[in-house]
Amino acid sequence: MVQEIIDAIAGEFDDLADAGQAAVVVFRLFLAAMLGGALGYERESAGKAAGVRTHMLVAIGAAMFLMANTLAGGGGPENSRIIQGLVAGIGFLGAGAIVKGKTNEEIHGLTTAASIWTTAAIGMTAGLGHASTAILSTFFALVILAVMQRWCGGLHPNGQGHRHGGARHEADARERE
Repeated sequence: MVQEIIDAIAGEFDDLADAGQAAVVVFRLFLAAMLGGALGYERESAGKAAGVRTHMLVAIGAAMFLMANTLAGGGGPENSRIIQGLVAGIGFLGAGAIVKGKTNEEIHGLTTAASIWTTAAIGMTAGLGHASTAILSTFFALVILAVMQRWCGGLHPNGQGHRHGGARHEADARERE
């Protein structure tokens, strides 16, 4: 009886066929976590609410959804549906980072929402085993987040970001005249 229980519990841990497969899973999860963490560090150092932990968890979660399907013998069409679900679901998470300011024209958090969405894509890419693409995507995202902020930061009249156009842009232009 006791041996049957032990065997049943041990059977729950046989989803990784061998050490090689375990190493692949560990590497993909680690890569997703580190790349997501890099984007999260940039957001956190900029004083944004969604930081290192959030971005790491988004990347690991995205990687795991795809890896779980692959480990279960799925692929192709199933992965396509998983990716569609992740993109939609992460959109809702990112929407939580968007905050409306005192006026209808003040909207904050769009860049953080986009970084969460990008982090999910990077996690999916790592989970599918495309390490080089995930690393390059992270590099480009970091360049956009860090460098573009420095280049474009002075464009807004109060020095707090960039212009998006629209009614607020026109009102600012009228105030300066």
